[in-house]
Amino acid sequence: MLNQNLINAAWENNVAEASRLIEAGADVNYEDETQQSAFLIAASEGYLELLEMTLSNGADVHALDSFNGTALIRAAERGHADVVRRLLETEVDVNHVNNPGWTALNEAIIFGDGSPRYVETVQLLIEGGADVRLPSQGDGLTPLQQAASLGFQEIATILRNATEQ
Repeated sequence: MLNQNLINAAWENNVAEASRLIEAGADVNYEDETQQSAFLIAASEGYLELLEMTLSNGADVHALDSFNGTALIRAAERGHADVVRRLLETEVDVNHVNNPGWTALNEAIIFGDGSPRYVETVQLLIEGGADVRLPSQGDGLTPLQQAASLGFQEIATILRNATEQ
């Protein structure tokens, strides 16, 4: 029950309750039947303080969700640049490919809107070692082709510059 309560607290971003539950023995890596853990929830929802708490209490940065995606992919998809920055300081695989065939870089482009938070997310992923030349297994397009097809000029310029280096 502690573990499920931790997941509930994570969804609510109730850091005080999550802290109490962790101190009582709740596991930050416990996944419910939908493969959600407090760690994965913190990443996908952009809850940086909760993410820090899970990391400092042994979060498995290699944990995968129901789409075989990492916490980094989840954060990139939603343009949570601060969470992406923090996760890139861990041993998370920046080029992990999920079931739909996308990396965190692909998801930041495909699910993004080209706004400043997604521009920052893409820049951070590139600085963190994302392979800008890797075609998506989902559609066969490179990140640059994806950004250009969506009209994300600033992201396309960043990717073009990274490709030329």
